[in-house]
Amino acid sequence: QVQLVESGGGLVQAGDSLRLSCAASGFLFKSYVMGWFREAPGKEREFVGAISWSEDRTYYSDSVKGRFTISRDNAKNTVSLQMTSLKPEDTAVYYCAADRYVVTMTERRLDAMEYWGQGTTVTVSS
Repeated sequence: QVQLVESGGGLVQAGDSLRLSCAASGFLFKSYVMGWFREAPGKEREFVGAISWSEDRTYYSDSVKGRFTISRDNAKNTVSLQMTSLKPEDTAVYYCAADRYVVTMTERRLDAMEYWGQGTTVTVSS
């Protein structure tokens, strides 16, 4: 059974940092591109960042570039999202995602995404 379990969400103030984690199981983690998406109230789910299976390439949306860092540990089957300088507009439910192809994430092919987590809520107060 495939599982992507996010953790680390919470309520923080603008300018704070937060680290999200996603624990994966039930599939060959090291062969998959891992990523993060977010969905704010009333908005569509948007791409945040992704990391290649080999950990050597990362991809970010313009809105988080320079503030968020994605990393993975293939030995522990985990992917993390370190978020710094958080803004109220970063408030959203954050979803972990897995797919074999990076374009599925960077081109926001949501229906084609192979696996999704249940999400963790991040609220940034001003």
